[in-house]
Amino acid sequence: MLLQPIDIIIILLYLAAMIILGVVLKKRAQRDKESYLLGGKKLPWYMLGMSNASDMFDISGTMWMVTLAFVYGLKSIWIPWLWPVFNQIFLMMYLSVWLRRSNVTTGAEWLGTRFGTKGQGMLASHTIVVIFALISCFGFLAYGFIGLGKFVEIFIPWSSIRPYLPFTIGPAYVPHFYGVVFCLFTMFYSILGGMTSIVIGDAVKYTIMSAAAIVIAVIAAHHLALKPLLVPEGWLSPFFGWTLDDLNWAGIIDEVNSKIRSDGFDLFTIFFMMMLFKGVFASLAGPAPNYDMQKILSTKSPKDAAKMSGLVSVVLLPIRYAMVIGFAVLGLLYYDQLNLQSANGVDFERILPSAILQFVPVGLMGLLLAGLMAAFMGTFAGTLNAAQAYFTNDIYLKYIKPNASNTAIRNTNYIAGIAIAVIGISLGFFAEDVNSILQWIVSALYGGYIAANMLKWYWWRFNASGFFWGMLAGIVPALVFPLLFDFLDLYYFPLLFVLSLAGSIVGSLCTKPTDTEVLKEFYRTVKPWGVWKPIRLMVAADDPTFIPNQNFGRDMFNVVLGIIGQLCLTILPMYLVLMMKAELLVTIVLLATVAITLKKTWWNKLEN
Repeated sequence: MLLQPIDIIIILLYLAAMIILGVVLKKRAQRDKESYLLGGKKLPWYMLGMSNASDMFDISGTMWMVTLAFVYGLKSIWIPWLWPVFNQIFLMMYLSVWLRRSNVTTGAEWLGTRFGTKGQGMLASHTIVVIFALISCFGFLAYGFIGLGKFVEIFIPWSSIRPYLPFTIGPAYVPHFYGVVFCLFTMFYSILGGMTSIVIGDAVKYTIMSAAAIVIAVIAAHHLALKPLLVPEGWLSPFFGWTLDDLNWAGIIDEVNSKIRSDGFDLFTIFFMMMLFKGVFASLAGPAPNYDMQKILSTKSPKDAAKMSGLVSVVLLPIRYAMVIGFAVLGLLYYDQLNLQSANGVDFERILPSAILQFVPVGLMGLLLAGLMAAFMGTFAGTLNAAQAYFTNDIYLKYIKPNASNTAIRNTNYIAGIAIAVIGISLGFFAEDVNSILQWIVSALYGGYIAANMLKWYWWRFNASGFFWGMLAGIVPALVFPLLFDFLDLYYFPLLFVLSLAGSIVGSLCTKPTDTEVLKEFYRTVKPWGVWKPIRLMVAADDPTFIPNQNFGRDMFNVVLGIIGQLCLTILPMYLVLMMKAELLVTIVLLATVAITLKKTWWNKLEN
């Protein structure tokens, strides 16, 4: 075993604390459905924002981003637009406010506020969004599961524990074994304590991760001052041309060129345009039905929802990228000392754990490992909570037992949590690596989600039948295409989008519009902008004092400013660690300008 006793003690203390947290908060979570799934909508926005950021600071994603920074350098800041990361800016500026005004428990329940609660179309749309939510949650559970297992394998080699176990497994499944073990801890505290235990646990995790990230960045800067960084010319620039010709690793680390080709990012401008095209539509669609949406619905008010979404980028990006660039630099400086060999050859996703093993001192290693394991546990727990919410609220209480007692709801949450975790872990056994499952989630599966969920906000004639057919026309091809095509999932997003958009429009126009009273109530409550003129005129006729939302121009201006600010927050710690002083100064000035402007055009304009 490669960990020292003090490191093991720190990790065990953290795991014990999480179990105690679940037990202590068990009684509070059992008060009612809202207390368990949304923390009673009494949690402060800054706690929820820190929790949301903490959930995004996951171990699998961090391993992936360290690999990106190692291979692509400062150009790696663009690749997380695959999610897209700037969807948080759209949420911050207006969509979180719109969503929170609905005052519901889940995204599936929200459909009732938009389309009504009756009719076959509503039943079909409700069913398909629950199916999508559960599939995406299963995907994220598998994604986190495989990442954690690969991470732990570096620190606890199978050979060190094999003599103490009554069974043996093949080398390819060692990561899966470790993933199962740590998932059991996560299931315990998240299932017992609900949303409140998740948020408090995330706050603890964020504190640990922030301290560790700063220390790693300082260590990397110190080593960089003693030893030159040998990288291709384009590694130190965030700007790019048609291809990545300035990022040729030949003669430096030849294997990296193969990694770039296998990623499919050679034609970087086309890749970037596809990310931007998909990202804008995905952001206009609002949050997917996962932990992000649940945190928004857990806030006290629409204004708090916007603040919470805005805080995510501020507290997440500088800290996370300080750690990312720190480990990437250490990995590059001492590449020949890293153990990147796996059962399938060189595995660049092992850079993060290998660098920890080589450069993090005793004691701090235990703290960092506890934080990174907590990162996995927080993301796993948040995703599990979201899946539980959909099963309990949108299947059990809607179709099976609408008048269930609190005891019955509690037991259903427990059973659903265990079943969902088991399914997610099982799917993790079929994942090749972190990148493959991430690409499928963000490019393929979400590609089928975007069109229908975009139209629901901005077009009054869009109805429940259109939602169902749009989702179906997108999700089915998203599940099938990876079996038929052998290229980057992102590249067939346009086809998925067109199919889903066609299904949404045809499905809506071939069926009756949503009931007028439902549309009027939704428009009065949520106050969206978009193609709502017929409904706006009806609402104005009923209430001449009603003031429609005329903030489209301001919202889009703020979105553009916010994305610029988000990029500054991302690259600032990278410039700082690399000591690129001129670029750092320009970034600080630009970030300050964006912050001052948004204080006037966004913060001062927030309202419930």
